[in-house]
Amino acid sequence: MHYPDLAAFLSDAPKRLKKGPLALVMVEDDVEVASTFAHLRRFGFAQIIAFAPPELPFTTEATDVIRVDHDTSSDQALQRMLNGTIKALPGVWLFYCYNAEYLHYPFCETRSVGEMLSFMSEERRDSVMGYVIDLYARDLTARPNGVDRTDAYFDKSGYYALALKDAGGEPLERQLEIAGGLRWRFEEHIPKDRQRTDRVSFVRARAGLQMLADKSWSLPEYNTYACPWHNNLTVAVPSFRTAKALRRNPGSRDAISLFHWPQSERFDWTSTQLLDLGLMEPGQWF
Repeated sequence: MHYPDLAAFLSDAPKRLKKGPLALVMVEDDVEVASTFAHLRRFGFAQIIAFAPPELPFTTEATDVIRVDHDTSSDQALQRMLNGTIKALPGVWLFYCYNAEYLHYPFCETRSVGEMLSFMSEERRDSVMGYVIDLYARDLTARPNGVDRTDAYFDKSGYYALALKDAGGEPLERQLEIAGGLRWRFEEHIPKDRQRTDRVSFVRARAGLQMLADKSWSLPEYNTYACPWHNNLTVAVPSFRTAKALRRNPGSRDAISLFHWPQSERFDWTSTQLLDLGLMEPGQWF
């Protein structure tokens, strides 16, 4: 199915998409689009919706992928898509990512995304905190766009967390700013507002919920990594997006000849590796 614009999709969504979870993919370019869909398909999402510029040539013959023409490079494109979808589909669990990003959650090899969200609902949580893990190719001569799924690497250390503060300088309860990966090592090439790696990856749509300009959520509890009484499950989103950006920009491309460094580790595409390194946690889900 193909919608000519966001408005047409949002008008039709309440009739066609009453149940989730839904995967919302912001397609920015033609890199690893099919592999992104294939990866999400493994987890049992009720539907994958791809938002992409009209001129981007990819097709959606698969019945579980809906294409929506949407200028994903425009200002606040993500917020317009998410906020419209939230308003159209109250009560539905939504996951969002970009192409060349690959969701992992604890035990995802044997448990569906529906099982994970059912557990989070039992925990009285309406959001799931995630952390973007920068992936990159080892050989940038052979892989000039920085993307290599067959030989992907990431930083196994070098991550840090700072407490987020309110306008008065007081720490916000259970809210953290996470940094690390390529965005930390090459911060001089990354705008300050794009250096954070924490991302609330799943939300359950409800009245009054909106993603704000800084990508935080209008309901404060949605921005927290855990409930007040114990730690909750978190997810990871290994992503080539930063590597692509650093290789696409002429200034950073000419300044950076290698992403690989002594703290690089080859990604084995398992949740176990990410759990062992503390890049996500199962909370009380065993």
